Amino acid sequence: MDFNGKVAVITGGAAGIGYAVAEGFLKGGGKVLIVDRDPSVGDAAKRLGTNARGMVADVSNSADVQAYVKAALDAFGRIDCLVNNAGVEGKVAPTAEYDEAMWAQVIGVNLTGTFLGLRHVLPVMIAQGSGSIVNMSSTAGVIGTPRMPAYTASKHGVIGLTKTVSGEVARQGIRVNCVCPGPTDTNMLRSIETMINPNDPDAVRAAYHAAIPTGRYATPAEIANVVLFLLSDLAASVTGAHYMADMGRTQIGAAVTTVK
Repeated sequence: MDFNGKVAVITGGAAGIGYAVAEGFLKGGGKVLIVDRDPSVGDAAKRLGTNARGMVADVSNSADVQAYVKAALDAFGRIDCLVNNAGVEGKVAPTAEYDEAMWAQVIGVNLTGTFLGLRHVLPVMIAQGSGSIVNMSSTAGVIGTPRMPAYTASKHGVIGLTKTVSGEVARQGIRVNCVCPGPTDTNMLRSIETMINPNDPDAVRAAYHAAIPTGRYATPAEIANVVLFLLSDLAASVTGAHYMADMGRTQIGAAVTTVK
């Protein structure tokens, strides 16, 4: 995939799927600004090389989002691609017991953070007359996930937001799509495994593996490849779509909804 001359902003880019997307974009000849609330984002950018920049920001804060947009424009002069990847899992707990502050935090990062990225990057792309955006949802965006109400609600919202925005800007040369990963081998999933069974997270992992049609988690690079396709000109006819990248978990109907 050819990204020569193109610039991407990737949130949640210090590790996991976001970092893998940055690696692939750079291999295609592009330049990237990776954004993360983790201070290690600067070191991650250094590992990626001279065409990468890193910035600490809270995607749920409008001023921080405007700051990362300005940083990308100051460094590279344009923004061709945006990946709204930053996300948090929240806590695993029944809705009747779910902490209200935790709810607000998860919705703030996962859904409001996606909205703010769109709100402040779209004017740049509209002025350019081109752009490609990928928002990160989840299998939790298309099925219910018991004991993860905030995460599930936020990821359903990301799909709806993607479909709404894609229709608004399609005639202005901008494509907006969404990727829905299934269980992926990241720190977030390690955290969920531990919350489900603090005494034996490996048992949770084994149960998930047993219920996934392919028998394993996806790797960050595998999810990144789907994102990169949607960012690229190879997907010029695709907008308003949500792509399932879930190892067959939802399509074949072998989903794990609750593990105790």
